[in-house]
Amino acid sequence: MEDEPLEEWAARRAQRRPTPGERRAVPLGEAPEHGTHVDPDAPRAIQEWDGHTWVPAGVAEDHQAATDETGADAESRAERVALPSFNKLPQAPERWRPTQPWQRP
Repeated sequence: MEDEPLEEWAARRAQRRPTPGERRAVPLGEAPEHGTHVDPDAPRAIQEWDGHTWVPAGVAEDHQAATDETGADAESRAERVALPSFNKLPQAPERWRPTQPWQRP
């Protein structure tokens, strides 16, 4: 396995990190974070990135209110996600064929 140069790794990491002032919505409660489609009427905490950690910035009544508050930040966050390039995907396996000819009786 070849090691990636540190400068390239640091550049990719910096591209993925949030920008200071960026906001996100997380569900309130003791349950772990889950998808937005799960309990959309539950209150959401609005968190803001201060350059080091996510800090509380407010509370929204439900998912829709949280989306209105953090919508532009969510779009910019989605644009930073690196998608795999298709030339790095593994080759499709060869179709299975029986080793012996089979004939219907």
